Amino acid sequence: MNSFLEGRVILINKPFRWTSFDAVNKVKGIINRSEKACSERFKLKIGHAGTLDPLATGLLILCTGKFTKRIEEFQAQEKEYTGTFFLGATTPCFDMEQEVNANYPIEHITPELIYEAAKKLTGILQQIPPVFSAVKIQGRRAYDLARKGQAPEMQPKTITISVFEITRIEMPYVDYRVVCSKGTYIRSLARDFGLSLNSGAYVFALCRTRIGEFRIEQAQEIEAFEKKIQG
Repeated sequence: MNSFLEGRVILINKPFRWTSFDAVNKVKGIINRSEKACSERFKLKIGHAGTLDPLATGLLILCTGKFTKRIEEFQAQEKEYTGTFFLGATTPCFDMEQEVNANYPIEHITPELIYEAAKKLTGILQQIPPVFSAVKIQGRRAYDLARKGQAPEMQPKTITISVFEITRIEMPYVDYRVVCSKGTYIRSLARDFGLSLNSGAYVFALCRTRIGEFRIEQAQEIEAFEKKIQG
């Protein structure tokens, strides 16, 4: 327990449909229930270094104790994602959390157009975050406003996409690998990708595979972490 209080980095593979805070709370509970827990257990500090959407899976960095001071350092590091876009439709949140709200033609889309669209969306870009995001608008989360039927004005942010690789095309599905800077929304990239193709797109699957030097191969399933802690 002392090592968690002093500070540790825990790499977790976030389960599908879990929020990042679900993972934090679960891991905190596992540590507090362990036989090694002491009277200081409820003083354990723990946080995550970069939110993953509920429908995304992959690498989640958790920091405990004194290492929570390093959360911003980890958040600022380069990230890598893999996944699948669905072409020819959009949803309000640009992933599968909500129902399709519009359909678009895809008959004109060729592999050449797909590769060209990916190329245009590589480099230093101005990206508008999704309205269903945690961006604050006058002190309130954008998703709270959007869920109440309001249309918050989202300001573009400067991001860098250093790699946007198309790894498979099987229409209407397109697999990708993206390496990007802090603050990049893959859901916004899906929206912009669809627009570049004169169509629509949303995120069908998303996995974070790397944050800085930390890789998904190093991450533990929550069940494996629990067994390890219980000894």
